[in-house]
Parts: sequence; C-alpha cells; structure tokens
Amino acid sequence: MDEEMMALHKNDTWEVTELPKGKKPVGCRWVFTIKYKADGSVDRYKARLVAKGYTQTYGIDYQETFSPVAKMNTVRVLISLAANLNWPLKQCDVKNAFLHGHLEEEVYMEFPPGYNAGGKTGVCRLRKSLYGLKQSPRAWFGRFTQVMMRFGYYQSHSDHTLFEKRGSGKVTALIIYVDDMIITGDDSEEMMKLEQNLAAEFEMKNLGDLKFHLDQRQLKPI
Repeated sequence: MDEEMMALHKNDTWEVTELPKGKKPVGCRWVFTIKYKADGSVDRYKARLVAKGYTQTYGIDYQETFSPVAKMNTVRVLISLAANLNWPLKQCDVKNAFLHGHLEEEVYMEFPPGYNAGGKTGVCRLRKSLYGLKQSPRAWFGRFTQVMMRFGYYQSHSDHTLFEKRGSGKVTALIIYVDDMIITGDDSEEMMKLEQNLAAEFEMKNLGDLKFHLDQRQLKPI
C-alpha cells in the first residue's frame, strides 16, 4: 500500500482541496492481488487503489469511455510472422499504466482508506486517471498513442493497438493489450531505441523474451 501511495504521489495523481459546492466525490478502496511468474510461482504481492467508478454520473464525471483492446487474431499473426521470419519477441509492461492518463473532467475522490492528508481536510481532486474510473482506459490509451506517434510510429487502421515503423527496408512493430506490450521486428537497433524511449516516458518493466501472453480467458503458454 505504501508503494502504491508513493507511485501516486510521484505521478502527481491528485491535489488535496476543498470540495466545491454541488460536487460529490467518488469513493475508493484497496484491492489486493497476487502476481505470478510464468512458471506459476509467486512474483509479488500487490495493493492497488481503485476508484469506485460505478458511482460516477455520465455527462458530469465522465464523457467518453471507449478504448480499443488488441485483437487476439492480430497477436497470433504477429507471433506467427516472428516465428517464420526469425524475429525476436520482446515483452514489457507499464507500471501503473492508468495513472499516466490525463483527466479532462473535474473529478473529486475521497482520501484513500488508512491514510490521511497530512493534517489537511478535504478531498482529492484527480489530475491523472485512476484504476476504476470510467474514463481511465481511454485516457491511458490516448496518452500512449500520442507518445508512439511522437516516436515516429503509425497506427494500424485494422487494429488501433498495433503500431509500426518502417525504415531502410526494415520494420518494427508493437502491439499493446491495456498495459502489456509485445515488440518484434527485424530492426534490432530501433527495437532497443523504442524500449529506451518508452522507459524515459513511462515507468516500464522489461519482461525479456516473450514467454506467455494474457488474453481474455486464460494465460496461454507460447
């Protein structure tokens, strides 16, 4: 919980302020999960602060919520290409991905259970998106798309979660499933540069060579 709170403060997720008249804050709660490694052993114990987004009101607390999710057929095609062309398959994810999305709406949240505002009274006005908010997936994906385009990648029209970059007859591709990324291609220099650029922009976790990929149903070994 302390690690999560440190990440939230480091990211300037909110500021403590008085609740304006006529505004209603959303609640929040702690969710505890166990993260596992590819072999099934325990990786770490994780606490995540989640906003009670089900109490938000459309048109007041949020507007658009849609965010694309990688098509599993696209993932399979990418892996098949890499296998047939002998391309490396790298996997990485973004730590606290949703915290990187910028909020356009004015959203207030109660202070996290078990913590205080350092002697202050009031509520948290959210500057960045938070897990549980209706608009968080859209805000995060919008921020990630802007970053990838700044790096010179273009977005696939058939699957908006697939980003490609071509140059000197070589290609580099990245597909993202919420915060889980697969990077492949035949340009090893560009792949390394992409990983470095992403690490400079977000707090990344390099998972090395692809060992498994999480789909909507289960963890499938590669």
